[in-house]
Amino acid sequence: MFGIGTLPDLLRLVVLPVLAWTAVRDVRTRRVPNVVWYPLAALGVVLLAWELVGHLPPETVLDRLYLIRVAVSVCFVVPLSYLFWRLGGFGGADAKALMVFAVLLPTFPSYVIAGTEFPLAATRLGVFSMTILTNTVIVGLAYPLFLAARNLADGEFEFPISFVGRRVSVASLSTAHGRLFESPEGITRNGLDLDALRMYLRWRGLTFADLLADPDALRDPDSIGETFDPTDGAVHRAATDGGTSADFDGDGETVDGGEAAPGASFDDPWGAAQFLDSIEGTAYGTSPEKLRGGLELVTARESVWISPGIPFLVPMFVGLVVAFGYGDILFGVLGALGIV
Repeated sequence: MFGIGTLPDLLRLVVLPVLAWTAVRDVRTRRVPNVVWYPLAALGVVLLAWELVGHLPPETVLDRLYLIRVAVSVCFVVPLSYLFWRLGGFGGADAKALMVFAVLLPTFPSYVIAGTEFPLAATRLGVFSMTILTNTVIVGLAYPLFLAARNLADGEFEFPISFVGRRVSVASLSTAHGRLFESPEGITRNGLDLDALRMYLRWRGLTFADLLADPDALRDPDSIGETFDPTDGAVHRAATDGGTSADFDGDGETVDGGEAAPGASFDDPWGAAQFLDSIEGTAYGTSPEKLRGGLELVTARESVWISPGIPFLVPMFVGLVVAFGYGDILFGVLGALGIV
């Protein structure tokens, strides 16, 4: 037997397939369109207004408790999500998802299956969006272990970098996400963003194959001819890593850079400063020096370490599913230990 506490709780289940889709897209492209969140936010506002009608004016303890939980969800989780985004802890889509949860899922829903009420472990605070957040963080903590296991299976385990990075072939960078974990000077946590690298190649109308075939010629800024729309560097924006595609205007061809001697000195090697001056924005915080260093690195190596980052919507989806089924992981563990 399946039962649902209220109609709003039934409608809230729509968040599961939507977040599943965004999680898949996050893995593939690291991009989620903003339009995804608008219907969920609108639904959340409607359902919240619907439920508030039944609790206003607050005549009972349950009414007051409901209002407190909604206030905590909206007035604490929303600003916290924004703060994490501003500090770089979350991506924009991650923050928007949590903000939507704060409005759409402020309190614990109720579902009965075969006589058992779900979620199983509700917190004393009773703010469901907080439970989703803590579940997400706990699930996300397993990601370094996943990376280490993957590196070990690939025979590329190095402590401690294998817990936070992956070694990949330079040829695979055209579809990789994250940033270089190396520079010509060694390991760094502030390496070149791979989207910025793809932006540069698309601006020049080059593929990775072009880059690796004759880096000495392409290092000469005079080899830059017609340039193109760099897009935002996302993997799904072009049919190839840097070459022409339907996303570009015109039919540009790869530039023949001529005969540049290895190690030749130029005022603007690779045209890095020219590229950054020609685009709007900062290309993910890339400086000319960082771009040059990344280009020198990938053209001199067969494989590099990258920091892939966490596709955070994946642990968020898992945390959401666990929240609907089990409830609050942290509260359940603390309860088992007799702490709460």
